[in-house]
Amino acid sequence: MAFLADILSRVKPSATIAVTQKARELKATGKDVISLSVGEPDFDTPQNIKDAAIEAINRGETKYTPVSGIVPLREAIVAKFKRENDLEYTAAQTIVGTGGKQILFNAFMATLNPGDEVIIPAPYWVSYPEMVAICGGTSVVVETKMEDSFKLTPEALEAAITPKTKWLMFNSPSNPSGAAYTFDELKAITDVLLRHPHVWVLTDDIYEHLCYGNFKYHSVAQVEPKLHDRTLTMNGVSKAYSMTGWRIGYAAGPLELIKAMDMIQGQQTSGACSIAQWAAVEALNGPQDYIEEARGKFEERRDLVVSMLNQASGLECPKPEGAFYVYPSCKALIGKTAPSGKVIETDEDFVMELLAEEGVAAVHGSAFGLGPNFRVSYATSTETLEVACERIQRFCAACK
Repeated sequence: MAFLADILSRVKPSATIAVTQKARELKATGKDVISLSVGEPDFDTPQNIKDAAIEAINRGETKYTPVSGIVPLREAIVAKFKRENDLEYTAAQTIVGTGGKQILFNAFMATLNPGDEVIIPAPYWVSYPEMVAICGGTSVVVETKMEDSFKLTPEALEAAITPKTKWLMFNSPSNPSGAAYTFDELKAITDVLLRHPHVWVLTDDIYEHLCYGNFKYHSVAQVEPKLHDRTLTMNGVSKAYSMTGWRIGYAAGPLELIKAMDMIQGQQTSGACSIAQWAAVEALNGPQDYIEEARGKFEERRDLVVSMLNQASGLECPKPEGAFYVYPSCKALIGKTAPSGKVIETDEDFVMELLAEEGVAAVHGSAFGLGPNFRVSYATSTETLEVACERIQRFCAACK
C-alpha cells in the first residue's frame, strides 16, 4: 500500500516557486542572476504599518485571535469594500486568512465535491487548478487569446458552463498577463452568469490597486449587484501595501459560505498572526498615499519593459492594464537554436536557455496554462530591469 495520498499524482509543484528557487541556487554558486520570476513588490512595507505592528506587540496583542480574524480588522474590511468597491457587507460576512491563498483554498474545500467543475481562464495563476485538484474538483480551463488581450470572452464562458459548473475563478488584473477588465467587459461576463444561477464567482482582486493610465477598476459584484449573493470577493494586503511576508488575505461573501470557511480554518490553522492582523488594520484604515506612489513607479517600469521587450528579436509584448507582470509571446523563436546549440522547442526551453545563457530568470507560459509565452515580473528596480531586458535582447538576437 502506498504511503502518500493518491491526490498528489494530480498536483504539480508551483512553477513560480521552482524557478525562483533555481535562480537562488545559481546565485549561491556565484552566477550573476537577475530574477524576474517572483510576484513580490520590491518596496518596503510603509512605516506607519510597521509602527502599528510594533505598537500591537507592545500592547501585548500576542495571543490567539478568533478564527475569522480580529473584530477591528473585519470592520476595516467592511469599510474598505464600501469605500472602494461600493459593496455592502457585515463584519460577520468577512474572513481573514493566512494570505489570499488560504482564502481560495478554504472556499474550494468548503464547496467542491467530486465532479464539480471550476472554470479557470488561461493564462491563470499556477495555484488555481492545483487547489481545485486537491479539493476534489475538476478544472475546466478556457484559453484566452493575445488578440483579446488575454481576456475571457462571454462566448467562451457560455460554452464552458455545464450543469456541473460550481465556480468561475476570476482574476483581474491578472497574474500572469496583467490583463484587467473594463466595466463593459465585466458586464458582458456577468450577463452570462445571470443566465446560469448555479454558477458562483470567486474573484481574486489582489492586484486591484495596480491599474495604470486612466483605467478604472471594478469588481464583479460591483458591476452586477444581482451576483452579490453568489460571489466571494477575495483581496489582501500583500501587493498593494508591500506586505507579502505578513501573510494576510481576506474575503467577503454570503454568510453561509463564510461560516463554512471559518469551520475549515478552525481545524486547519485557526486565526492568522495577531501582529500581522493589527498591521493590516492600519494598512486599510490609515493613509493611502503609498499606493499611488508605488503605482506610479510600477507604471514607469511597465512602460520600460514593454518597450525593451518589443525591441527584442522574435518577441511580441502586449502592454497590460495592471498588476506588475508582462506576458510576451516567444512564438517566433520556437524552432530556433539557442547559443548553446539546443533547439528551442517550447517556452520552457526558452526560459531555461535564457537562464543558463544570460542569467535571467523568468517563468514559462505553459506553467500558466497558455504558451508559447513567458512571464516577466517588473517588481524590481528600473536599473535591474534595464540590464535584464538588454540580456533578453542579446539572447534573442543570438538565437538562429
